Amino acid sequence: MNPDTASLFSLSPAEKLRLITDLWDDLTARPENVPIHGWQKTELHRRRSKLMENPASGLSWEDVREEARNRHGR
Repeated sequence: MNPDTASLFSLSPAEKLRLITDLWDDLTARPENVPIHGWQKTELHRRRSKLMENPASGLSWEDVREEARNRHGR
């Protein structure tokens, strides 16, 4: 492990979360630069097609969030 990588692991949890947030914000500022694999495109197409065939099969963000919180106790 190089010294730069090792220093990342010595960050506090709060510092690691801040770094993750900063990296995510940077990536989402230019989504066209984020590579998407063929299998991911295929899966997205499959899911979109399924949703278009049966719009009622989708869940709202609120439902997804509630289900995740119930599943993980938060």
